[in-house]
Amino acid sequence: MPVYPVVAGKASCRVSGCVCRGRVPRYPSDLTDAQWKLLEPEARGVMAELRKGPGGAPMSHDLRAMLDAIGYVTRYGIEWRALPVDFPPWTAAYAFFERWSARELPRRLADRLRGRIRIACGRAELPTAAVIDAQTVRGSDTVPASSSGYDAGKKTKGRKRNIATDCLGLLLVVTVTAASVQDRDGAHRLLALLHERYSTISLVWADGGYAGRLVVWAKQALRLAVTIIKRTDNVTGFVLLPRRWVVERTFGWLVRHRRLVRDYERRPEHHEAMVWWATVAIMTRRLTRELAGTPPEPRRGQPRPDLKTA
Repeated sequence: MPVYPVVAGKASCRVSGCVCRGRVPRYPSDLTDAQWKLLEPEARGVMAELRKGPGGAPMSHDLRAMLDAIGYVTRYGIEWRALPVDFPPWTAAYAFFERWSARELPRRLADRLRGRIRIACGRAELPTAAVIDAQTVRGSDTVPASSSGYDAGKKTKGRKRNIATDCLGLLLVVTVTAASVQDRDGAHRLLALLHERYSTISLVWADGGYAGRLVVWAKQALRLAVTIIKRTDNVTGFVLLPRRWVVERTFGWLVRHRRLVRDYERRPEHHEAMVWWATVAIMTRRLTRELAGTPPEPRRGQPRPDLKTA
């Protein structure tokens, strides 16, 4: 049931009582007109590629409203049942999320956007190097014990996100394992997927947790050179390590989305999908700025005035 009542007379969708086709963007997570103009052809193109063969009935709800609904859940971490009434019904939004995430719609969208961002930044469309790291996330009570574990190093029970990014911090691959899985063990599948999807990559940077047999295996099995960047023990305080800060910044981008601060998903593949949907939102905003030539907006309020000239 929706949280707020719907006025049937204002319905604009073929589904009874739904007002999604006449919806006006009103939340900070909603796509702007410029972002939707950029994202719409990419989304419809990916959906056409995935819908091979005879098509079924056309989509009842508005695609922009559906993407805004998923963006709202991802950004603010609410339950699906708590979607505001101006979005499509939560059952339809969740069905879209589950069906199209299983078909890797968000990952394919991110692939298209990443290539355009790299070209706009003066780089080749396909990356040749990557950075990997893992992040342990505390699991909610909805996470089953069969897919979660305890990370003794972080003293956290939940799951672990293993990601690979390019040199710009744009996500390439993500896998989700139990928190009890060691970084080097979880990286086997991560590197295998990275090699399968991006044959142009030959160099991978990682921290000291990946040293050992993983480096030898990657060289022999995948022909990937894994370079370990270790922290210097005799240096105190904060030290900016080369390359490693790139993937740490990506984790910072992701956890701005409250659905990713903790793991609420019953299935690991749904958590992976949430990471990809958050990445699509991040890349859409960035590509819109790159094409318009505008700087990023300040995170909190307006820039501080210059006290010397004020």
